Amino acid sequence: MRSRAALRIALTFVACIALTTHGRAQPTPTLADTMQQRMAACGICHGEQGEGRGAAEYYPRISGKPADYLFTQLQHFRDGRRKYPQMVYLMRYMDDRYLREIADYYAALQPAHLAPAKPSPDARERQRGEVLVTRGDTSKSIPACAGCHGRTLTGMAPGIPGLVGLPVDYIAAQLGAWKTGLRVATPPDCMLTIAQRMSGSDIAAVAKWLGSQPPPADVAKLAPPVKLPLRCGNHPA
Repeated sequence: MRSRAALRIALTFVACIALTTHGRAQPTPTLADTMQQRMAACGICHGEQGEGRGAAEYYPRISGKPADYLFTQLQHFRDGRRKYPQMVYLMRYMDDRYLREIADYYAALQPAHLAPAKPSPDARERQRGEVLVTRGDTSKSIPACAGCHGRTLTGMAPGIPGLVGLPVDYIAAQLGAWKTGLRVATPPDCMLTIAQRMSGSDIAAVAKWLGSQPPPADVAKLAPPVKLPLRCGNHPA
């Protein structure tokens, strides 16, 4: 597993040349200058169409997510709000115009979801995970995940991502990063607030429950905007 990860990282740094040379004077290209070709570097980790790398790997699905969400995340990597080294390296010299191009490209892709993970939550984890995702926990002031990410958990327009089809380890890692303050978003950071109200066992239960859910038939469906249970900087009031 480590050797595969190391190879992927090495290939990413080589392939990023194609991504970062946009707009510079280059020799006559031997490949068509298309967004698909420029995004070949992204495909090394996220899949050819942004479909992710499957339940057993860490790299998330990015295709079909709201363009505003993708644009904001690319900005955060470029500006240091998010810290994943490979993404910071790729984004660091890109202007907003090109980041918007990338976001719009992946938002328009709708490949089929990969097979969900098969984690082994015990009965308590299954019950707790489902409760937190679908109803929340008023005793801890934790709103339901579905209240922001949509009833089908496929995301909400214009800027909240879907949660289905993400690897269990990725979900747990992002919630853990928010809980510890390693990941931050545009203030007011509603996810930081929510994650800090969750225990470690809550995070594990949510990740395992979400990671085991079958994907919806309509991968393109985004819930319409509604009033959120908390103010969130990435979502208009």
